[in-house]
Amino acid sequence: MSTLVFSAWLLLSSLLAGFLGALTGLGGGVVIVPVLTLLFHVDIHYAIGASLVSVIATSSGAAASYVREGFSSVRIGMFLEVATTLGALFGAYLTSRVSAPTIGVIFGIVLLYSAWASFRAKHDYHTDKPDAMAMRLKLKGSFPTPAGEDSYVAQRVPAGFGLMYLAGTLSGLLGIGSGAVKVLAMDQAMRLPFKVSTTTSNFMIGVTAAASAGIYLSRGYIAPELAMPVMLGVLAGSMIGAKVLVKAKVPMLRTVFSLVIVALGFEMIYNSLAGKL
Repeated sequence: MSTLVFSAWLLLSSLLAGFLGALTGLGGGVVIVPVLTLLFHVDIHYAIGASLVSVIATSSGAAASYVREGFSSVRIGMFLEVATTLGALFGAYLTSRVSAPTIGVIFGIVLLYSAWASFRAKHDYHTDKPDAMAMRLKLKGSFPTPAGEDSYVAQRVPAGFGLMYLAGTLSGLLGIGSGAVKVLAMDQAMRLPFKVSTTTSNFMIGVTAAASAGIYLSRGYIAPELAMPVMLGVLAGSMIGAKVLVKAKVPMLRTVFSLVIVALGFEMIYNSLAGKL
């Protein structure tokens, strides 16, 4: 395969990854890493390096649109970013001490759990007893709906903060932006509306990825010829996904979220155990 054809396929794959990443709040890395390792046979450490660059691009492309539309909660995102950044630095530190097959299996397990958790019992983000810590920290807001502005208040803040540290660790270790865990932490633990969770996740993943990307760069795991087409494709796809999400229905988002990561989760585990990574 020539360099031009290889780059063209990378660009096309990254466009789709960015679209799905922005639409579900996962970040493009959750698709990019399996695509690069399984289809293009790129070493997983270089795939993660390119993925982290693409995750930053996804966040840059989609986050501004979501904030402008009134879906993202900047205050909640910045509060939780403290935990994810610390976790990302720890996860990046672990990369040189964990083998590629082990990283692949962990990746797959995280994806499968994320799919299962997203279809657990639905919750109501309206509550008669607001969380005391959330009220003190002003972790509340509103978002637009067809019927007008709808308000919400975060719940179980310590649980959400702890899950965000785990999300950051997985981001640094796997290069996925950890959008899957972030969405679940906000949607399931903190009881935020699903659209607020996905859009705030997109706002956060760029900062988390940047924290660990520097470590990958210093170790030589970010190859410009690989990262550039991936970044451009993901950026374009994320901007398209941001426009679609505003009008999308939540059940459809949950379905897309789950189908994509179940397929990728099984594929990553199989190929890791078969020694193909």
